[in-house]
Amino acid sequence: MGLSTHVLDTMHGTPAAGMSVALYVTHEARGVFGDFGQIATLVQRFVLNADGRNPGGLLYDHTSLRAGTYRLVFDVASYFKSRGVVLPEPNFLDHVNLDFGVAHEDQHYHVPLLVSPWSYSTYRGS
Repeated sequence: MGLSTHVLDTMHGTPAAGMSVALYVTHEARGVFGDFGQIATLVQRFVLNADGRNPGGLLYDHTSLRAGTYRLVFDVASYFKSRGVVLPEPNFLDHVNLDFGVAHEDQHYHVPLLVSPWSYSTYRGS
């Protein structure tokens, strides 16, 4: 149980080792004029290991995961530049932001990202 992520580089057919990722907790905030915005609080930053995963294991274990909304931010452009991929300026994908909700604290939430410099896909994995 808990929260985890895994990133695969679909351009090279490998795990995205060395990609920087940030995890945030998010919540809605109401402004003075009734408008809404989202506030994101940084939980942790990490660099993916050789398997494309957080070297520290779970982002939240089963005892600390709470129902709510979260954001994972993947530094896609910097990763591909570090792999020698020539990208246009501005990059088509710079950072990929995945906003998702956790409804059941007793379940495992795995958030994989399959990414190239021009596309990405995600889903709730197992």
